[in-house]
Amino acid sequence: MNLRKTHPRGRSRKRLNVIALGLATLATALGLVGLASILITTLLNGAAALRPSLFTELTPPPGAEGGLANALFGSLLLIFVAVVMGTPIGILAGTYLAEYNTYPKLVATVRFINDILLSAPSVVIGLFVYQVIVWPSGHFSGWAGAIALALILLPVVIRTTDETMQLIPLSLREAALALGAPKWRVITQVIYRAARAGILTGVLLGIARISGETAPLLFTALNNQYWSTDLSRPLANVPVVIFQFALSPYESWHGLAWAGALLLTLLVLVVSILARSLLREKAE
Repeated sequence: MNLRKTHPRGRSRKRLNVIALGLATLATALGLVGLASILITTLLNGAAALRPSLFTELTPPPGAEGGLANALFGSLLLIFVAVVMGTPIGILAGTYLAEYNTYPKLVATVRFINDILLSAPSVVIGLFVYQVIVWPSGHFSGWAGAIALALILLPVVIRTTDETMQLIPLSLREAALALGAPKWRVITQVIYRAARAGILTGVLLGIARISGETAPLLFTALNNQYWSTDLSRPLANVPVVIFQFALSPYESWHGLAWAGALLLTLLVLVVSILARSLLREKAE
């Protein structure tokens, strides 16, 4: 006869565990179903609108056929300028937080503010840039759009640089310092080399974050229907084109909007795969 009995509290915990596991599985399934439906809808509608003229023709006037050549170029230009502006500042700020702890309260305050910026709605950043740059200048511009995207990219780079450099073993720093190397040389030639995969991953994640932002560009770069490289004037970009064309009554514009959405999805997918590949290489 088995005298071992399960305590009532143990049975209650098992029931709670089963219920929690079931709810978590259900929530995961619902999320995956929603994500899959979005991706499948985007893929089917976007693939149907893909054609060579999409990359060679400009955005069309109402009711006409055309492509997204100027919008694609404008988006790439905005992302490039945003990365050039935001990445050096983000890496330097992350380096300060990780390597220079002379003023612990200041470091803690900067980390706290950076976390707030990391979760701040992009429309708030767009409104800020609009008030500071667009409104005083009296017109929308590509520079304002790039600055807004750089402000969204910046906290991502700061956070990943800070955390990656903190993971570097202290022994590497001590070995370099013991050889007589100054601190700046230790950081640039030892710490950066060891953390380059994580830092580059943060930059790629930031690019994925800003690639599809629409709200800040509506308040800054806006849009135009022409091929332009002038960042001092309104600049065509894919997110705003998708927003405007999706709300239009023209079927041809709807097709271009779906094609643009698919291209942005593929861009984010490729960047995310690159980031994960770098993380995997770092772990190995």
